[in-house]
Amino acid sequence: MEWMETTGVRFISGATDSGKRSKYMQTDNRFLDDLAKVASGALGSVSGVKHEVEVRIQQQLERLLARMNLVPREEFDAMKAVAQAAREAQIKLEARVVALEARLAAEDAIAAVDAPSQDSESERP
Repeated sequence: MEWMETTGVRFISGATDSGKRSKYMQTDNRFLDDLAKVASGALGSVSGVKHEVEVRIQQQLERLLARMNLVPREEFDAMKAVAQAAREAQIKLEARVVALEARLAAEDAIAAVDAPSQDSESERP
Protein backbone atom coordinates (compact mmCIF):
# COMPACT_ATOMS: atom_id res chain seq x y z
CA MET A 1 0.00 0.00 0.00
CA GLU A 2 1.20 3.50 -0.78
CA TRP A 3 0.53 6.80 0.91
CA MET A 4 -1.11 9.64 -0.99
CA GLU A 5 -1.45 13.15 0.30
CA THR A 6 -4.36 15.28 -0.85
CA THR A 7 -4.98 18.71 0.69
CA GLY A 8 -3.17 17.84 3.89
CA VAL A 9 -5.10 14.57 4.51
CA ARG A 10 -3.33 11.26 3.94
CA PHE A 11 -5.05 8.34 2.32
CA ILE A 12 -3.96 4.78 1.89
CA SER A 13 -3.88 4.07 -1.82
CA GLY A 14 -5.73 0.97 -2.87
CA ALA A 15 -8.09 1.19 0.05
CA THR A 16 -11.49 1.13 -1.53
CA ASP A 17 -13.45 0.55 1.61
CA SER A 18 -14.66 3.95 2.85
CA GLY A 19 -14.58 2.65 6.45
CA LYS A 20 -10.83 2.20 6.34
CA ARG A 21 -10.38 5.59 4.71
CA SER A 22 -12.56 7.45 7.24
CA LYS A 23 -10.94 5.61 10.16
CA TYR A 24 -7.54 6.86 9.08
CA MET A 25 -8.88 10.36 8.45
CA GLN A 26 -10.35 10.48 11.96
CA THR A 27 -7.00 9.50 13.46
CA ASP A 28 -5.25 12.16 11.43
CA ASN A 29 -7.90 14.74 12.34
CA ARG A 30 -7.61 13.90 16.03
CA PHE A 31 -3.89 14.52 15.83
CA LEU A 32 -4.48 17.85 14.10
CA ASP A 33 -7.16 18.75 16.65
CA ASP A 34 -4.77 17.99 19.51
CA LEU A 35 -2.05 19.97 17.81
CA ALA A 36 -4.44 22.91 17.36
CA LYS A 37 -5.43 22.73 21.04
CA VAL A 38 -1.80 22.77 22.13
CA ALA A 39 -1.05 25.69 19.82
CA SER A 40 -4.04 27.71 21.01
CA GLY A 41 -3.15 26.98 24.64
CA ALA A 42 0.41 28.15 24.01
CA LEU A 43 -0.82 31.32 22.31
CA GLY A 44 -3.23 31.98 25.16
CA SER A 45 -0.49 31.67 27.76
CA VAL A 46 1.84 33.88 25.70
CA SER A 47 -0.92 36.47 25.45
CA GLY A 48 -1.41 36.32 29.22
CA VAL A 49 2.30 36.73 29.85
CA LYS A 50 2.42 39.68 27.45
CA HIS A 51 -0.45 41.38 29.28
CA GLU A 52 1.18 40.77 32.66
CA VAL A 53 4.52 42.17 31.46
CA GLU A 54 2.80 45.28 30.09
CA VAL A 55 0.98 45.85 33.39
CA ARG A 56 4.19 45.45 35.40
CA ILE A 57 6.13 47.84 33.16
CA GLN A 58 3.36 50.42 33.41
CA GLN A 59 3.34 50.13 37.22
CA GLN A 60 7.12 50.54 37.39
CA LEU A 61 7.03 53.61 35.13
CA GLU A 62 4.27 55.19 37.21
CA ARG A 63 6.31 54.66 40.40
CA LEU A 64 9.43 56.08 38.77
CA LEU A 65 7.63 59.16 37.51
CA ALA A 66 6.00 59.72 40.89
CA ARG A 67 9.43 59.76 42.56
CA MET A 68 10.86 62.23 40.05
CA ASN A 69 8.66 65.15 41.23
CA LEU A 70 7.69 66.13 37.70
CA VAL A 71 5.27 68.98 37.13
CA PRO A 72 2.01 68.51 35.27
CA ARG A 73 1.87 69.73 31.69
CA GLU A 74 -0.58 72.52 32.56
CA GLU A 75 1.80 74.01 35.14
CA PHE A 76 4.71 73.76 32.72
CA ASP A 77 2.76 75.55 29.99
CA ALA A 78 1.70 78.29 32.43
CA MET A 79 5.27 78.90 33.59
CA LYS A 80 6.48 78.87 29.99
CA ALA A 81 3.99 81.65 29.16
CA VAL A 82 5.14 83.66 32.19
CA ALA A 83 8.79 83.29 31.19
CA GLN A 84 8.03 84.29 27.62
CA ALA A 85 6.17 87.41 28.77
CA ALA A 86 9.06 88.31 31.08
CA ARG A 87 11.54 87.90 28.22
CA GLU A 88 9.46 90.18 25.97
CA ALA A 89 9.30 92.81 28.74
CA GLN A 90 13.07 92.55 29.21
CA ILE A 91 13.65 93.15 25.49
CA LYS A 92 11.43 96.26 25.57
CA LEU A 93 13.20 97.59 28.67
CA GLU A 94 16.63 97.01 27.12
CA ALA A 95 15.58 99.03 24.06
CA ARG A 96 14.27 101.81 26.33
CA VAL A 97 17.53 101.90 28.32
CA VAL A 98 19.56 102.15 25.10
CA ALA A 99 17.36 105.04 23.91
CA LEU A 100 17.67 106.84 27.27
CA GLU A 101 21.45 106.37 27.32
CA ALA A 102 21.68 107.80 23.80
CA ARG A 103 19.53 110.79 24.83
CA LEU A 104 21.64 111.36 27.95
CA ALA A 105 24.85 111.15 25.92
CA ALA A 106 23.45 113.72 23.44
CA GLU A 107 22.47 116.07 26.27
CA ASP A 108 25.94 115.68 27.82
CA ALA A 109 27.55 116.48 24.48
CA ILE A 110 25.40 119.62 24.08
CA ALA A 111 26.24 120.66 27.64
CA ALA A 112 29.93 120.10 26.99
CA VAL A 113 29.81 122.30 23.88
CA ASP A 114 27.91 125.04 25.71
CA ALA A 115 30.17 124.95 28.78
CA PRO A 116 33.38 126.25 27.11
CA SER A 117 31.52 129.09 25.43
CA GLN A 118 30.03 130.13 28.75
CA ASP A 119 33.46 129.94 30.41
CA SER A 120 34.97 132.18 27.75
CA GLU A 121 32.16 134.73 28.17
CA SER A 122 32.63 134.84 31.92
CA GLU A 123 36.37 135.50 31.56
CA ARG A 124 35.69 138.65 29.57
CA PRO A 125 34.93 141.39 31.95
